[in-house]
Amino acid sequence: MATPTNHQWRLRERPVGPTGPSHFTWAESPIPHAGDGQFVVRNEWISLDPHTAYDLRTSEVSRGSIALGAVVPSLAVGRIVESRRPGFAVGDRVLGVFGWEEYTLTDGQGAFPTTKLADAIPAPLALGALGLTGLTAYFGTLEVGQIRRGETLLVSGAAGAVGSVAAQIGRIEGLRVVAVAGGPEKCAWLRAEARIPEVIDYRNEDLAARVAELCPKGVDVVFDNVGGPFLDVGLARLRRRGRVVLCGAISRYEAETPPPGPKNYANLILRHGRMEGFLVTDYVDRFPEAQRALSGWLRAGEIRTKEDVVVGLAETPRAFARLFRGENFGKQLVRLDPGASDR
Repeated sequence: MATPTNHQWRLRERPVGPTGPSHFTWAESPIPHAGDGQFVVRNEWISLDPHTAYDLRTSEVSRGSIALGAVVPSLAVGRIVESRRPGFAVGDRVLGVFGWEEYTLTDGQGAFPTTKLADAIPAPLALGALGLTGLTAYFGTLEVGQIRRGETLLVSGAAGAVGSVAAQIGRIEGLRVVAVAGGPEKCAWLRAEARIPEVIDYRNEDLAARVAELCPKGVDVVFDNVGGPFLDVGLARLRRRGRVVLCGAISRYEAETPPPGPKNYANLILRHGRMEGFLVTDYVDRFPEAQRALSGWLRAGEIRTKEDVVVGLAETPRAFARLFRGENFGKQLVRLDPGASDR
């Protein structure tokens, strides 16, 4: 009788430049068994997030380095198939930091502890608008950005997982939102589904000229997911007491050498502005508050979501690479079992 196998993606070498399948090793190992205080999860959905690119590259353990030969970790949703941990039973549906593999052995602890997930919550929502991406948008706009009704909000990566929610929160809170995305399809979705009328297609339009046209009096809050030229454009248009929220810098995660810093940072001085970075884990004690608000907006149809689903664990490295080529549309997910329910 064949031994049950756990398929995995392990880090083969640290990427220099664009990340691709050659940086990972497709591995097989026996399905793990739970020891005292542990449980085994069969993963069903895997979240792919840009920040993993940094963890793949750094060798500093204190900054989240992934060890060579280790399974690539990621947020995932799955079912417990074996448990020796009180409070977690076989059949429980859970969300936690598991990995690019079919089965994960864990004690459920760490910076982001494993939590039970109700069957009524679809996995794409749990990993997206109700998960860390939605929470990032919530705290980034309302807490770090301190957005206020009547202001102008400029959002980069606005068709992505975080940016799309940030733009819609801005609309809900009564701001004038200008969304930046790449390509006609993404821009059309932002107008029709997210109800953001003012959208800039940075691939086919002059970004600086269009921002100047749409924001002649400047921008109060810049919500930046990409860095690079967008950040410079946002800084150039900053109004007095303007705020720049540094949420991500996807344009530089795969750069072989660090790109030059922003040229227009001195405008922060001239405009009495503020630029601040943050991590969503800064607000972990307030996650329930944010999830209640996000749930209400989702139920009311005020927030629309878009998921980009790739089927099959074998496709994970290729799906991950799509994040940095602007090919994903919405939240990038991998569905391990095409026959499994999304609930």
